Amino acid sequence: MKLVTAAQMRELDRQAIEEVGIPSVVLMENAGRTTFQVLKKEFPSLSGPVAVVAGRGNNGGDGFVIARYLANAGDPVTVFLLGPREQIQGDARINLEVLAHQNVEVVEILDEPTLNAEICRVAHCRLIVDAMLGTGLNAEVKGLFRLAIEKINSFKTPVLAVDIPSGLCADTGRPLGAAIKAQVTVTYGWPKIGQIVPPGRDYVGRLWQVDLSIPPALAREVPVELADAGELRALLSPRPFASHKGTFGHLVVLAGSEGKTGAAALAAEGGLRAGAGLVTVGIPASLNDILEVKLTEAMTLPLPEAPGARALGVEALSPLLDFAADKTAVALGPGLGTLTETQELVRQLVRHLPLPLVIDADGVNALVARPDLIKQAAGPRILTPHPGEMARLLNCTSKEVQAARLDTAREAAARYGAVVVLKGAQTVVADPAGRISLNPTGNPSLASGGTGDVLTGLIGGFLAQRFSPWDAARLGVYLHGLAADYLASESGRGLIAGDLLTIFPEVLTEFIQGRIPPTEEGICLRRVIS
Repeated sequence: MKLVTAAQMRELDRQAIEEVGIPSVVLMENAGRTTFQVLKKEFPSLSGPVAVVAGRGNNGGDGFVIARYLANAGDPVTVFLLGPREQIQGDARINLEVLAHQNVEVVEILDEPTLNAEICRVAHCRLIVDAMLGTGLNAEVKGLFRLAIEKINSFKTPVLAVDIPSGLCADTGRPLGAAIKAQVTVTYGWPKIGQIVPPGRDYVGRLWQVDLSIPPALAREVPVELADAGELRALLSPRPFASHKGTFGHLVVLAGSEGKTGAAALAAEGGLRAGAGLVTVGIPASLNDILEVKLTEAMTLPLPEAPGARALGVEALSPLLDFAADKTAVALGPGLGTLTETQELVRQLVRHLPLPLVIDADGVNALVARPDLIKQAAGPRILTPHPGEMARLLNCTSKEVQAARLDTAREAAARYGAVVVLKGAQTVVADPAGRISLNPTGNPSLASGGTGDVLTGLIGGFLAQRFSPWDAARLGVYLHGLAADYLASESGRGLIAGDLLTIFPEVLTEFIQGRIPPTEEGICLRRVIS
């Protein structure tokens, strides 16, 4: 599903009106009518007055249409207009004048004393419809609108937001000074990026997408998507009956150092759970016995160590290149350590290995000194940094990364010619062509040591099965989060990385068979066709 910025939605509206020929007043009618339908679905036992708090623009116009449908249904409704009536223009004006013929009360609020006097009536309503400010807002909310937002947020009355909670930035999800905290948001055309990413998703509540009859083909070139369960499910085609372990590839996991053998084991098991036919773990020779005990299904490859350290050394390069020659993918980095010689080995492998390679953790850190090697690599590369690793890779701060996660991931993918998985709440997957996929699955239970190693193994496992880097990354990220969601719904807190591996086959089966709710449920997104 496409996700749009405010500017992109404006352009899509323009094309629908000027090129397709849908009158703007029809779009407003579709928006208001379908929002009324959602209102009735969300609040089926609604009885008592409804307050529509409206601004002067098209967002207010949508609110006027909703008020009309409420009045037609016999629901008592009052419109509280923040501004003078005479300033209402265009389609919003048309719908305001219709309300006058229906004898719907419209209260003009022009100053703070009037707001303070009338807000008690709003507070005593059974539902508030927020139609104050739309997706075009790009400056901090001030004056009457800010006061109204703050007062409405102090009430216990449920709020349904029209298109977007007033005051929320449609592009970033950040409140512009103040923003409505809605229980339900009905958004028009396509969901806005700011409604999906943190902290915006905490403001929208249950999100409904309304189809205004804008042709979907108009959004074909929009580069940002919400990872879609149906599309990802279609990638996991049935396996041929005559398959054998070689059919599904051989993943090489290069991981582990003294004190961090668990990372190697988790990544290896992740590769197996993703469906790789064979997995071999390349491990420092002195740690091989430990991995032989920890792993049953995966094989091990003892490799030369750096002098005086239980970590991989540069002498491992030649045997690794020879061993990997007939394999299908490599996962590199979990628990490798930051020894200088180990880092040099990583850089040589990134540059010379022709196989698809997923690079995580210490693998990413080793590239900070020579990020140019990523673009010079002999094969496809996937980088899976957390915000701190991304900051080091791009020579910026974690705060800057988190403030612009989509732009940061897009920049890194373009600069290094690799698929980038920027981990964190709402993991971002970006490719060098500019595509962005936001992941809707996952929850705070993934904030536990080792879960990233499992993700590396899952992505590597899909790479080994010859999925493209873009598809392997999206599948790994989505299903990793889905397993965490499944576990969190069953047991709440206390999830550890190994729990993901234990439950993964069941989650994968349920997902393939369509029994686990699709992507949209993960963000409480429902659709309404106009």
